[in-house]
Amino acid sequence: MATPPGQQSAQPYGQPPTIIINNSSSAAASYVGGAGLRLRRQSLWVHFWLFMFTAGMGNVLYGMHVSRWNRDRGL
Repeated sequence: MATPPGQQSAQPYGQPPTIIINNSSSAAASYVGGAGLRLRRQSLWVHFWLFMFTAGMGNVLYGMHVSRWNRDRGL
C-alpha cells in the first residue's frame, strides 16, 4: 500500500530499541583460541594407569588437580 504524494507515512513506534547483548563471560568460556583459556578435561587413560599403579589414591589427587586448574581460571 503506497502513501499519497503529499503525505508522510505514520510511524506509530518511532525508532526501534537498541539491543546490547553482553555475553563476555560465556564467550570467553567457549573460546578455544590462542589465549590458552581452555577447559582442562580429565583423561580416562590417566585415571586407568593411576588406578593400576596407585590403588586409586592417584585418581583422587589427579581429579583435584584438574578441578583446581579449571576453578583458578574461572572455567
